Amino acid sequence: MRKAVLIFWILFFSGVAVVTTFIILIATGSFGKLPSLQELENPSLVLASEVYGEDGSLMGKYYTDKGNRNHADYAAISPNVIHALVATEDERFYDHSGIDAKGVLRAVLKFGKAGGGSTITQQLALNMFNGERSHSRIRRVVQKLKEWIIAIELERNFTKEEILALYLNDVSFSDNVYGIRNAARTFFQKEPADLSVDEAALLVGMVNNPSIFNPRTNPKAALERRNLVINRMATNRFITEAEAAGLKQQPVDLGHYRKLDENNGVAPYFRDVLRGDLKKWCKEHTNPATGKPYNLYLDGLKIYTTINPRMQAYADSAVARGMPLLQKILDAQPGIVNGDVWKGHLNILEAAMHNSDRWRNLKDDGLSDDVIRNSFLQPVKMKVFAWNAAREKDTVMTPLDSIKYHRQMLQTGFMVMDPITGAVKAWVGGIDPKTYKFDHVNINTKRQVGSTIKPFLYGLAIEDFNFTPQTQCEAVQQYFPEYNAYVPARARRKDTATRSMAAGLAWSVNEVAAYIMKQFGPEGPKRFAEFIHQLNIPTAVEPYPSLALGACDLSLYEMLWGYSIFPSGGFSTQPYYIVRIEDKHGNVLEQFASEHKEVISQSTAYTMARMMQGPVDFGTAAGLRKRLGLAEMGGKTGTTNDNSDAWFMGYTPQLLAGVWVGCDDRFIHLNSGGSLGAQAARPVWEYFFSKALADNTLELDKQARFARPDSVRPGEMYDYQNLIEKTPPPGAEGTDQGNGNAEQYMVDTSAKARANQY
Repeated sequence: MRKAVLIFWILFFSGVAVVTTFIILIATGSFGKLPSLQELENPSLVLASEVYGEDGSLMGKYYTDKGNRNHADYAAISPNVIHALVATEDERFYDHSGIDAKGVLRAVLKFGKAGGGSTITQQLALNMFNGERSHSRIRRVVQKLKEWIIAIELERNFTKEEILALYLNDVSFSDNVYGIRNAARTFFQKEPADLSVDEAALLVGMVNNPSIFNPRTNPKAALERRNLVINRMATNRFITEAEAAGLKQQPVDLGHYRKLDENNGVAPYFRDVLRGDLKKWCKEHTNPATGKPYNLYLDGLKIYTTINPRMQAYADSAVARGMPLLQKILDAQPGIVNGDVWKGHLNILEAAMHNSDRWRNLKDDGLSDDVIRNSFLQPVKMKVFAWNAAREKDTVMTPLDSIKYHRQMLQTGFMVMDPITGAVKAWVGGIDPKTYKFDHVNINTKRQVGSTIKPFLYGLAIEDFNFTPQTQCEAVQQYFPEYNAYVPARARRKDTATRSMAAGLAWSVNEVAAYIMKQFGPEGPKRFAEFIHQLNIPTAVEPYPSLALGACDLSLYEMLWGYSIFPSGGFSTQPYYIVRIEDKHGNVLEQFASEHKEVISQSTAYTMARMMQGPVDFGTAAGLRKRLGLAEMGGKTGTTNDNSDAWFMGYTPQLLAGVWVGCDDRFIHLNSGGSLGAQAARPVWEYFFSKALADNTLELDKQARFARPDSVRPGEMYDYQNLIEKTPPPGAEGTDQGNGNAEQYMVDTSAKARANQY
């Protein structure tokens, strides 16, 4: 008997020694590195970077799949979530120090059939520091012991509340949503502090198995799991039995479900442009916590922007309202209906086929070019863009017809900014970010600007050459001997009448613009090109006489930058859209503001602002100011050759906005005559301003007036009522911008250049 007892104790202490040695070896890293004390004290969650609007609302995020999470402090999480989690996952959470002895014993005795015995702290250790759960029994034993060691260290370094917050910020929910804040926003459009008992129970129920208990794809299983969580909350006396009974009768409501991605959220085109700027910023700035450059997708940056979500919504609505109407007009044109628009442009279609996923996939399968090309002629089922709520429809057409269909869609760019501060308020880069990724606002997207360049010419004439609104200008074709060029390219009927400069601007008379350029002297085109550079517009324009009519390519962003001189009192104000960047702890890393440069005098700016009321009172955009009920505003339409581009630039003393409309392939265009800038682009601008002016929260004053300086010279003020004419004069915008030399249009029509637009 004594020998048996002795053997027992030898075996017992030997086992203890072996286990102790085993644990010591694990703790010292012999079976893999354990997190250091510093790592435990400062756990690094992979966090999405968040983009915020002017009002502090979340616009969107940048993240990797697992990085799609945003931190929520314990105080910002509803007690309902805490109670549901503790009741379901670890009911003795507040009584143990990381390891639940009862849970472990139960798991051993019942071989895991009654639960694995892991505490919330152990689960946190597994999720944050120990990787995926191993399927090997031996490795799982090692992993489990690691979890115990890490769990004990976590309990020693954090409060219970901090552990719960860490867990809820790290855990995954259904639909690859990570963290309680993202889950609350995705499934209920709420902050985690506002979750009700049944909502909290639904979310906590997902944690056990996000795919099985997904309420969107498995509503029955999710409902049963939610009710189980509610039952456990009642068992643990977080709610009463009566409350539980009532809550279990509630259906699962996913009416507010919305998962943010790059194609939705606020201003998706803007956020894509912003992404490029932020990635560049991250490369140039070091994260002190890691010693490496910041990572936009992992480091949880907070980016505060100038975008006003209400204005952005009105801008989106203006595009959604105006563009389908224009598309109907384009679709009804004979060249679109019979396909003649593609004659002479088959190289564009060929390039589009070669650049498609279909071509690349079939090429990878070893098919010949002829076989692949023939496959583009076979009708198949597909989804295509459509002007409906979903922005898509199911149809049957050939892949080649699909290419034509999508390239025949009119595109747009629309940007709104504060002309005084430079803050960008709204940004619509196209008609649908899911189908059309190309942004038509940003500084790198350039189109021929047409007559919208004329206010710069007129402003230079007033500033440097003593023109006034009353200055009489010849309304005839001008010859520039230094360039052997005529502007406009074709002479019209003999018209020896002169027109005031104000009338020439109101009706956008090309001959008047050419006459003004001629008065600058032999170096006039060069001086005008220099003036555009003085505006801080980055793109260099060539000094040709046709520049007076807008025969150059600039971006919408640059045009607003230039137009800022008129409502701002002569200052070129660079549009900016980032207010500040913060780290995940709220520390400000950098702040931003616009750059201002005085280009023309306040007197010239005021004269131009008043003179630009002509186009919106009785000129090419007649009646616009009256319809909006504005005391003062300025505006200018613009149309290029063959109506390939339609523009409208307009401003009040408080707000500046610009619209461009056209197809990415310039040979596809609306055929309507007259001022297409007024017919196509102006309605988008007008609808936006009608909504924005009616929104009292935006504090836009219809009675606001441009500040009149004391320095206004005699003759710079004008009685615009004397300009009223019943019909537009000959030589208005949209025809004959050129001067007889193709290169001076500065439009590259080669197939390679067109392909590079995409």
